Amino acid sequence: MKFTKWQGCGNDFVLVDGMEESIRDYATFAQKVCDRHYGVGADGVLVVLPSDTADFRMRIFNTDGSEAEMCGNGIRCFARYLHDYGRTEKKEFTVETGAGILTPFLTIEDGQAPLVTVDMGEPVLVGDDIPVSGFGKEPVIHAPISVAGQEFSMTCVSMGNPHCVIFTDRMESVPLEKWGPLLESHPMFPHRTNVEFAEVQDSQKIRMRVWERGAAITLACGTGSCATLVAAVLNEKTERKAVIELDGGMLIVEWMEEDNHVYMTGPAELVFEGELEC
Repeated sequence: MKFTKWQGCGNDFVLVDGMEESIRDYATFAQKVCDRHYGVGADGVLVVLPSDTADFRMRIFNTDGSEAEMCGNGIRCFARYLHDYGRTEKKEFTVETGAGILTPFLTIEDGQAPLVTVDMGEPVLVGDDIPVSGFGKEPVIHAPISVAGQEFSMTCVSMGNPHCVIFTDRMESVPLEKWGPLLESHPMFPHRTNVEFAEVQDSQKIRMRVWERGAAITLACGTGSCATLVAAVLNEKTERKAVIELDGGMLIVEWMEEDNHVYMTGPAELVFEGELEC
């Protein structure tokens, strides 16, 4: 089986072109191939598939074998693959995901696409729709949550997948490996959640670290960056456009007033090509 390995801000993926290759059991495949000791090593698996409603379909599987609705860094890598490997000549095209149909835009320089912008759609702010238990049709902004004797203030956003954003004044002192799994599986989140701790550095820059649902600590999270910017705006901490500084790099995120959509711009890079014995 042929595959390519990609990374966006250090968030890395094994990509398989399902138009040429066949995977019998996605969950088992993802668990094996993502293992960093006995497999290729990755934060997740991306699969290219045909779509009846868009130009392409993307499926995403986490390291634990669970399927994710959406992955912001993943869709940039997905888009770059489609361009670089001749699947499309378009600079703008549609991708069917578990979070709906999204549109990547490629910036072409010398025949390459070093930056990809993705229209991530409208953020979901209603408690029941994120989902977060106990909030009904109300937004979850600066709301208390207690775990292991510690109380946090959270703002929750769905970017096609659920996020719990917690602002802190001392990012580097937060033990993410402790609080991440406890918050991910908190009873308030019926589908579990991604967890972001964020420190606002100024009105246009946020430092963020992430515990991803089904993948643990990763170097970056595209949907998490979008959710963090939305949460910062809702809490009147930043402007509607900001740089999100992640462990693995920088993303630019803007929540447009005109259409209420969130736009994310960042890199996507090929790491290597390979073949697996399956």
